[in-house]
Amino acid sequence: MPADLRGHIPNALTVLRLLLAAAFFALLGSFQFPVTGVAAGNGAVAFFIAAALTDWLDGSLARRWNAVTVFGRIMDPFCDKVLILGAFVYLAGPGFMLPADTAAAAGLSMSTGVYPWMVVVILARELLVTSIRGVAESSGTGFGARTLGKAKMILQSCAVPVMLLLAINFRPDLHPPLLWVTHGLALLTTAVTVLSVWPYLGMMRPFLRSEPGGAAS
Repeated sequence: MPADLRGHIPNALTVLRLLLAAAFFALLGSFQFPVTGVAAGNGAVAFFIAAALTDWLDGSLARRWNAVTVFGRIMDPFCDKVLILGAFVYLAGPGFMLPADTAAAAGLSMSTGVYPWMVVVILARELLVTSIRGVAESSGTGFGARTLGKAKMILQSCAVPVMLLLAINFRPDLHPPLLWVTHGLALLTTAVTVLSVWPYLGMMRPFLRSEPGGAAS
């Protein structure tokens, strides 16, 4: 394969991920728990899985072909955040609320287990890491994904389709054990997301110990 073509394929996959995310959101918006738009909801899950696979594939190809570009460094994390954050916003939305009688009996309100406060936590983590990235790279410090950050992304990419499939197809409101599975998975994902920020906070220690002019205190 020509080298110039190799350089474009990872970027094309990144753009494709954004288009798949748009299709995912459009289809997911047609679902209303518990039974309205089930086919559209399952189609949304398929689009999410396809988008998550492009994330793995474009990074793998870029490294294998030494085709890392500025476009990819900017757009790849951007597309990841659009897909994941958008998914959690929908999972915490009114389309997945439990019926009032079930919510009152279980003391829970979301079939997916995802609540708005979790979305705020996940969003805050991404904003903080993005800010740290900006400071680090402006100082000439390399900023790559850490092990916990990669684990967080893998867990999120697996948790979203599992929670969706359970909520869309298996009526957690009628099967309490499934309701606890979705809530446990949502809590685990949120906890790992919070923990994943720790290595990046460590990167900031040298900057926090420095004076505004850059000299060590």
